[in-house]
Amino acid sequence: MTHRVHPYIFRIGRTTNWKSRWFDMKNFAGNLREDTLLREWLQKRLRSAHVEQIEIERSPNVMHVIVKTSRPGILIGRGGTGAEDLKNQIKKKLFEVRKRFKTSVKPHDIRLTIEEVRMPETHAAIAAQMIVDEIEKRISFRRILKQSVEKISASRDVKGVKVALKGRLDGAEMARYEKLRKGRIPLQTIRANVDYAERTAYTTYGTIGVKVWIYKGDVFDKDEKQSVA
Repeated sequence: MTHRVHPYIFRIGRTTNWKSRWFDMKNFAGNLREDTLLREWLQKRLRSAHVEQIEIERSPNVMHVIVKTSRPGILIGRGGTGAEDLKNQIKKKLFEVRKRFKTSVKPHDIRLTIEEVRMPETHAAIAAQMIVDEIEKRISFRRILKQSVEKISASRDVKGVKVALKGRLDGAEMARYEKLRKGRIPLQTIRANVDYAERTAYTTYGTIGVKVWIYKGDVFDKDEKQSVA
């Protein structure tokens, strides 16, 4: 029986950081529930904006939501009206969550930051969403696999890439697993900077799972760099 671990969690504190950054002994469960539900809702709502990551920071009076996207213009809108609308909708969603679970948490001032992601094809979450968009347009999965791997590996920062699809590919009667790989993907090396994401494509003949691994080289500490030199 295999023992699997999420590549992001496996490297927390080494090459990755927590997506929710706060600590509260009294309201830990309530805050964690809010972060999880809010992040899931934002990812569904902002699907077309190709969001790479949603980070949440909390202080006693302020809740800071950081949205990293390759299409910031879609979220910001003309004159910042889109960002203001999103901010109001986040407040409304938090109110609904607190009302649903009857949590007596002090209301926070919402601060929204939208950051642009450079070279979106080198980020696993955005690459996976691009693949999902193409699958839902009914493009051949073999063509999608080949083009996406070539496009991702074309960047200098990328040392290896692996893309896997699972489901009723091209509407076949039986589901199967197909993958394509180029370069190295050292999953057992903690210092390896491996970006991982999974998304789901919704088609007329069922769902198709998409997984993307992108290896961007090893991350060394200063002491390790000096010893190697």
